[in-house]
Amino acid sequence: MSIRVVLLGPQRLAPTLVDAVDSLGIDGPIASITAGWEEREGEDRELEEHLRGRVVNLRVYGRAEEIYEADPELRRALLQRHETIRKLRDLYRLRLAHALDAARQLLRRDCPEGEESILEPERAAAIEAVRDLDAHHRERVREVHAAFEAGWRPEERDDVARHREEIAQALKDTAALGVAGGHVNILLNRMRLLGLPGLAAKRPIVAWSAGAMVLGEQVVLFHDSPPQGAGNAEVLEPGLGLFRGVIPLPHARRRLRLDDAMRVELFARRFSPDLCVPMDEGARLDWNGKKWTAHDGTRLLTEDGAVAEEWAA
Repeated sequence: MSIRVVLLGPQRLAPTLVDAVDSLGIDGPIASITAGWEEREGEDRELEEHLRGRVVNLRVYGRAEEIYEADPELRRALLQRHETIRKLRDLYRLRLAHALDAARQLLRRDCPEGEESILEPERAAAIEAVRDLDAHHRERVREVHAAFEAGWRPEERDDVARHREEIAQALKDTAALGVAGGHVNILLNRMRLLGLPGLAAKRPIVAWSAGAMVLGEQVVLFHDSPPQGAGNAEVLEPGLGLFRGVIPLPHARRRLRLDDAMRVELFARRFSPDLCVPMDEGARLDWNGKKWTAHDGTRLLTEDGAVAEEWAA
């Protein structure tokens, strides 16, 4: 399924959403997903004003809550799936901490003149070990989701089917889909439950912050200096797969030590060939189903530890 996708930086301080919508030639209503805002899902007045009153809120968070209440059996199964994934994530984090520590130590290690051929293969092998671990965890979580879908077939349960049909009806007169940020895991899980964005057919999608994160092939969580924890970037799980080749990094200026060349190099090499793109205010990437176009001011983490101001994908 080829869908045009536009990824934007955060919208609260420097909104660019309406410019993106106008540049795509969209003049009809825009369906919005604000499930990542959780209980504040309906507090979208600023979004509606920014889009000149053209917003149709799909109520994804609220609909999921109604499904949980009406179908407690499915809710218990979803909680069990969540608990299984949490346990897998704990084990992954344990292994990841050691693998990343080894990679960082090797990248920081001084290389005597003439000995690069000795050290660099060990650095590459350490980074490959991290990549293998990421892939292993991603596949384990994918298997959990596949088993859940096969065993419970949520799309065939009455309340899920009803809400999906209501969303399909609401989408009929809309011209595009907007996916806001917020809590990335809640946003991802509830969009999955309600069959989004598949129900939006081939409408263009504009997404920002966590909304941009969930649409790719994998969701990567990152924070170099969190209030608690080790600050290890980690693969949360597979994303919705509407684009490939890019890892969007919202609020990168706040969350990443972009002046630390070793950390930038490790991040870029770890997720290569995907491009790691800081999505700060004003950033924009356009995906046409085959290639990316980066707008002015959109930067890129490079494998030599720099943050490039210009790039092509």
